[in-house]
Amino acid sequence: MPLTWSRRQWPTSGCPRSLARRAIRAAAVINSPRALVEGGSSDRTKGCLEQELGTALAKYTLPGTGAATEPPAPGTMWGLALALLCLPLGEGTLRIPLRRGRSIREVMREKGLPEGFLNNLRGDPGRKYQLGGAVAYEPLMNYLDTFYFGEVSIGTPPQNFLVIFDTGSSNLWVPSTYCQSPACEDHTRFNHSLSSTFLGTDVTYTLRYGFGDLSVVLGYDTVTIQNIVIRNQEFGLSLYEPGRPFYYLDFDGILGMAYPGVAISGFNTLMQNMLQQNQLSEPIFSFYFSRNPTYSYGGEVILGGVDPQLYSGEVLWAPVVQELYWKISLEEFSIGYSVTSWCSQGCHGIVDTGTFLLTIPGQFMPALLQALGAEESDYGFLVDCSSVPNMPTLYFAISGAWLSLPPTVYVLENDGICTVGVESTYVPSASGQPLWILGNLFLRQYYSIFDMANNRVGFALAT
Repeated sequence: MPLTWSRRQWPTSGCPRSLARRAIRAAAVINSPRALVEGGSSDRTKGCLEQELGTALAKYTLPGTGAATEPPAPGTMWGLALALLCLPLGEGTLRIPLRRGRSIREVMREKGLPEGFLNNLRGDPGRKYQLGGAVAYEPLMNYLDTFYFGEVSIGTPPQNFLVIFDTGSSNLWVPSTYCQSPACEDHTRFNHSLSSTFLGTDVTYTLRYGFGDLSVVLGYDTVTIQNIVIRNQEFGLSLYEPGRPFYYLDFDGILGMAYPGVAISGFNTLMQNMLQQNQLSEPIFSFYFSRNPTYSYGGEVILGGVDPQLYSGEVLWAPVVQELYWKISLEEFSIGYSVTSWCSQGCHGIVDTGTFLLTIPGQFMPALLQALGAEESDYGFLVDCSSVPNMPTLYFAISGAWLSLPPTVYVLENDGICTVGVESTYVPSASGQPLWILGNLFLRQYYSIFDMANNRVGFALAT
């Protein structure tokens, strides 16, 4: 979707008109982008281009959000935002507080284990989205960094578990007393013999992590999330969990919130049963991730509604392009004011609350790291902490808008060490486009709304 400018929208700052045109073309025509500052330009030319494009990007700013966009055209999805903006938090709407868990990196450092230990656990995060019958590929590297979890209960009487609310998968699983490995014994385990409503099956499936498989048997029971009660819910009871790194994880299991198409065939997901059992006031849920998370408060997931106090400005809607994951189109990507053309032929992005880092197609990673001045190490992609204020803002073109991610968000600081919060994948989208994963790092900047009825994702600047 090309962005267009009328002559009256040209910036006026005293630089030559020809340079203003070049800056506008670089910002506005995202289907045929060009680099902003070309080799051989004079310092004055470069300065003018940067100044003009900065003004151009500002012209796209969505009021109150800092996200660059053009005015919505009649007939677009923008008009539908008002319906959700008016939804109250009332009956059938549930607010679940999320806590920030210690990352495995933090646990490893506390125990004095070498950073190289984590290299043995690295996999391609894109494998999470490859379908394989009874095998679900969910590389645990998604959970090695900071993660957020909340509490659910299973059984009668209820047994409590800490789970990740994960929009990148669709199954619910928890440790169980069937599992005798140390990783299970160190966590809360579901005891089916203590639940009067449990019904077992002989159906099993496998979560494959590359360094070891997690085996699960399916069962049915009542799942309770505060005042929401879902009856006869299918879930996985672990049979075996490999010791490394499950033993070190703070959370117990995972609650998947993606589409039924990536769940175990023939079994309803928890989100399906919530809707069928009329447990939600509206077929939506939303996430807020704090920019300054703590163990006691890391954010919120709201089932059945949105909370306008957690975001400002309007909601930008992006349609889901494949009803398996919350996958949307990325039209372009810009490093500062330099539009890359990486997505000129189209990219896909999966909005995944179960992944922390921003995941970038592997073929683009070297150029990105070079542009950011980052160097690879055992700690990640290092940058000088003193240089962070001068690093470029990253821009994502989504639904005709530029959504910004400043360096204060995508650079992580831990004990005086600064790293760029990115990782790479070489797995393309199912239809061949380069695949990005918009994880918690991106979602700290933007309140996210998942509309199950209209198959779309909404973004608004988080407060």
